[in-house]
Amino acid sequence: MQRSFADKLQDYAALTIRLGINIQPGQELFLTAPVADVEFVRLLVAEAYQAGAKNVQVNFVDDIAAKSRFIYGSDEAVAYAPKWFYDGVANAMEAGAARLGVISEDPGLLSDIDPTKVSTWYGAAGVAAKRVGELVGSAAINWSLVAVPNPRWARLVFPGDSDETAVAKLWEAIFTCCRVDQPDPLQAWRDHCDNLALRRDYLNQLNLSAVCFRGPGTDLEVGLVDQRIWIGGWGTAKNGVTNAPNIPTEEIFSMPHRGRVQGTVSSTLPLSLRGQVVDKIQVEFKDGVVVRASAGEGEKTLIGLLDTDEGSRRLGEVALVPPGCAVARTGLLFTNTLYDENAACHIALGSSFAENMMGYDDLSADERLAAGSNDSRIHVDWMIGSREVEVDGILPSGERKPLMRGLDWVEAV
Repeated sequence: MQRSFADKLQDYAALTIRLGINIQPGQELFLTAPVADVEFVRLLVAEAYQAGAKNVQVNFVDDIAAKSRFIYGSDEAVAYAPKWFYDGVANAMEAGAARLGVISEDPGLLSDIDPTKVSTWYGAAGVAAKRVGELVGSAAINWSLVAVPNPRWARLVFPGDSDETAVAKLWEAIFTCCRVDQPDPLQAWRDHCDNLALRRDYLNQLNLSAVCFRGPGTDLEVGLVDQRIWIGGWGTAKNGVTNAPNIPTEEIFSMPHRGRVQGTVSSTLPLSLRGQVVDKIQVEFKDGVVVRASAGEGEKTLIGLLDTDEGSRRLGEVALVPPGCAVARTGLLFTNTLYDENAACHIALGSSFAENMMGYDDLSADERLAAGSNDSRIHVDWMIGSREVEVDGILPSGERKPLMRGLDWVEAV
């Protein structure tokens, strides 16, 4: 029997709460969402309370209202981010609250805003939200992200369609990528995460010292930290909760060594960055640092990102995603990082995730840097994989091992 849109939306809410967050009885949930998505938020809140949540605190946001800061705000306003707010979020997380973000981006919302202003505000926000970023990056609590369409985003994915048609098509694409279109969406997601975990275990057993990418405009070697851990599928937070951070997810990711990245790399998909689109990125790394960078579109935004701080010109993540995965099979360019990063191998400029290094919590800040971890106010993923990009691993012996060719992994697990 064909299920209705309402049925799929309810399943999407259940998937988000039951597996994406896996809210625990008696646990609080801090939920951030666009004000336009109130109907879906109501489904999430009801699902969370049915699962035993003690409290669901919703923080509604409005990107169009936020844009007024850049249009009408003073220099002081552009350079200010409310630390008191982010400290409140961090306090809730430290007290055990789970965190869920519902995103519905307009990739070109700030295309008419001076990129310097945008960079200034995001830099201030990075400082104010540092504790929050550290808690998420260390998997201190169970957290997740999901996306909801809006007309501006949908028209970018489906140009030429009416708002109603484009939004309906984008919803169906989201349901497909998240396996909500299957008879038992929650079981389908469990099976998917179990399969990702098998690939994760395989990569950890290989004990790779580096990952190499070679294709059009790309010849890059990403050296890994010595105490590396590959993560994918299920994540287990420090509070003991196993959940699925990011819905959808197709990636297995690890920690690059901040001083062991060499070569050149080109982006394979546009990047939606701070309300602006950056495309045709070309970057050269030497001893871990970006020494040359350009972009066919949005270059000023890219350079502003790289100049955020010392760590923003180094890598904090490398992720492997087969070009034949569910998100990529849609054939769509989402221009939304949550989706596009799960359609292609990618790297991230900026901070590392603590969970990708064994013994991270036992090291001082200086010892973490010495071990190869990276620290920055940013963490920005951009896509470097495609069916034309070959991916190899370097074994401890120095032998080069093929990992990915064409649309899939070389070896089954």
